[in-house]
Amino acid sequence: MIWSLIVGALIGMIAGAITNKGSSMGCLANIFAGLAGAWVGQTLLGYWGPQLAGMAIIPSIIGAVIVVAVISFFTEN
Repeated sequence: MIWSLIVGALIGMIAGAITNKGSSMGCLANIFAGLAGAWVGQTLLGYWGPQLAGMAIIPSIIGAVIVVAVISFFTEN
């Protein structure tokens, strides 16, 4: 469980860096973006590529980028 949270936080940090929103996101937001992104990415793209803590890394990062972009679209002024 803790390993999943750590991997989710790393995926969220990578997605924040890709979308240039990483500086405004906190640790909990990174974990949420990573875990939600893993779910979205694996639902849309499947379970291919390397896996950590039961999450396919590449689809998870793509899904997290989508989650961060959607959330930042609605929260930007």
